[in-house]
Amino acid sequence: MNWEFLVLATVLIPVLGSFTVPLAGLLSRPLRNAWAVLLGLATTACAMALIPTALADTPHVFTHAIGFGLDVIFVVDGLSVFVASVSSFISTLIIIYSLGYIKEYDYQQEYFMMVVLFLGGMMGLVFSANLLLMYVFWEITAICSWRLVGFFRDREIVLKADKTFLTTFGGAVFMLLGFVMVYMRTGTFNLLEMRGFPLRGWEILFITMGIFAKSATLPFHTWLPDAGVAPTPVTALLHAAVLVKIGVYAFARIFNFTFAVPMDWQFYLMLLGLISAIVSACAALMETNIKRLLAYSTISQIGYIFMGLAAFNVIGITGGLLFILMHGLAKAGLFLAAGVIEHGTGSKDITKMGGLMKHMPLTGVAFLLCIFSIIGIPPFGGFFSKLMVIQGVIQSNHLVIACLAIFTAILTTIYLLRLFTLVFLGEPRDASIHAHHEGTPVMVWVVVASAALSLAAGFLVKYPMDLVGVALTDILGNPTVQGILGQ
Repeated sequence: MNWEFLVLATVLIPVLGSFTVPLAGLLSRPLRNAWAVLLGLATTACAMALIPTALADTPHVFTHAIGFGLDVIFVVDGLSVFVASVSSFISTLIIIYSLGYIKEYDYQQEYFMMVVLFLGGMMGLVFSANLLLMYVFWEITAICSWRLVGFFRDREIVLKADKTFLTTFGGAVFMLLGFVMVYMRTGTFNLLEMRGFPLRGWEILFITMGIFAKSATLPFHTWLPDAGVAPTPVTALLHAAVLVKIGVYAFARIFNFTFAVPMDWQFYLMLLGLISAIVSACAALMETNIKRLLAYSTISQIGYIFMGLAAFNVIGITGGLLFILMHGLAKAGLFLAAGVIEHGTGSKDITKMGGLMKHMPLTGVAFLLCIFSIIGIPPFGGFFSKLMVIQGVIQSNHLVIACLAIFTAILTTIYLLRLFTLVFLGEPRDASIHAHHEGTPVMVWVVVASAALSLAAGFLVKYPMDLVGVALTDILGNPTVQGILGQ
């Protein structure tokens, strides 16, 4: 099938299809559910069908002139296809899980519409090679996250949804300012025409503010734990599939694949990733709300990804990109399992739980397997990505940061095993908290599938590595990376 058709379909199927979801819902709920799942599956299929094109020697570029700097430029390369395939696949799993979770609530039409549009915004962003077009899709995801986080409509929840939107939008305004500053020096928004162009400090700062705000990295992190008031599949979507991954992708596309970044800024970016990872890991040690604890865990792991990408060497960038896949699979499993637990017990307080392994054996085993991947236990996929990030930091001659990254990994082990012990082992610590059921079969089996894929990703790590390897072949054209390799 023609690659141009596939890239347009990957973007337009969820973007345009999202507006047909409420129409299908007017006919019948089963039709709407099936249509939402079908849109997710079709998006995933089109993204994965681009893998052979991405494995080719050179990137493929689709262009359509519009004017006013908003020309449509989609690039099909290892990076865009890798992130699109991972995000669309995990998003589709979450849509399937939602069929069981969301059926009890109102506003289902809007829910499924926003989830599919969210996916479309991500697809448009990852294929965009135009900074202005990237910003448009960036804000589409911000609007969707605002509506989804405020799904339950209570005043307190709406305020937290507003916080999510204002934080990410505020960061995006600074990012847009950085884009304009780059445009004033280059005369173009086309990323492909700016390969190797040296960025200045203010440009890096403003662009980084947008990236860190979207990816919930210190000091813009507080909105993500608060977003736990959203339905569990929404929080899984934010953490594992789309929202925080947008910031990571933008970092790789802008700083690793396009512009030259001064050496001192490479260190600052790596240090910020480390600080975010350590501080949020310490917060997770103290948290008792299961969804907020997992949110702090996400912030910590995203810090790891930034450390790998900010190493600006092949092994660090490889680890950072692989981390997107490995963390997405495992964290989706953890959040969706948290939804099963919340549904079954009616509580989010882990200090009141205990002994749930007797009542939720499938969920408990799957939860533990996902924990092993996040911790980095071999042969789970998380082991390879975390190891490569640390090796990349060492290769960039930042041994102290590497040691502190290992210390953060130890903290991750402590708070996640504490979480598992309090929830699934021992006896219930509150008589009012007991598991009524393990959840609908579709919810439980999506959790099990996420855990199985986290394990399989370790054994089959060669295949995503091939796609990442192609991306890194292209990245060697960036003089920043060449300079690091030459040291």
